[in-house]
Amino acid sequence: MDFNEMLGDSLFFGFFLSLFCYWLATKIAKRFPYTILNPLLLSAIFVAAILLVFHIDYETYDLGAQYLSYLLTPATICLAVPMYRQIRILRTHLAAILCSMFAGCVACALVILSMSWLFHLDPEIYHALQPKSITTAIAMGVAEEAGADSTITVAAVIMTGLLGAMGAKGFCRFLKITHPVAVGLACGNAAHAIGTSKALEFGEVEGAMSSLAIVTAGIMTVILVPLFA
Repeated sequence: MDFNEMLGDSLFFGFFLSLFCYWLATKIAKRFPYTILNPLLLSAIFVAAILLVFHIDYETYDLGAQYLSYLLTPATICLAVPMYRQIRILRTHLAAILCSMFAGCVACALVILSMSWLFHLDPEIYHALQPKSITTAIAMGVAEEAGADSTITVAAVIMTGLLGAMGAKGFCRFLKITHPVAVGLACGNAAHAIGTSKALEFGEVEGAMSSLAIVTAGIMTVILVPLFA
């Protein structure tokens, strides 16, 4: 049976497959609360496995799955809610927050530049990796403006977020970072929206600071990318 031919005109297959795999992944993550069993990582593995087993082309899957990407921008905007609730803490630590975010963005840009030079990466790949630590909605636009392949950027953003969310708790514990503002800024600056979902598990202050970090890191990265390019 040729599933590509059967599903070729379907606008719902990819959409509902993605939702079902994510729903299944959240059930597994709740049943086995291990960091490695991140719902986004599990759902990506499930989708890839189904496409491989049934020999379904990615283009066939993407006919419906692409509509989920339209929700990225409104989902990112919704992160302003916890940030607004913690506006008093934001004002209290404003100077430290701005210095922290600037240092994080510059460090990220320098690391990408150094690693790209060390491994002799093509300029197109280098430009695609530059916005890897900001949310997908902003990163895709930055990559396209830099003349890079946004597909590579999306993959880098997802991997960065997953690794950041998986290692956030252990890394903060190892470095004895306990202040909620510092934890939240680290999660948002290093792992964008996926890191923010992890920060919200720590507490509302951490989630609010991580939401702020997404916006601030996005703005700073937009400014830094042309300079490092």
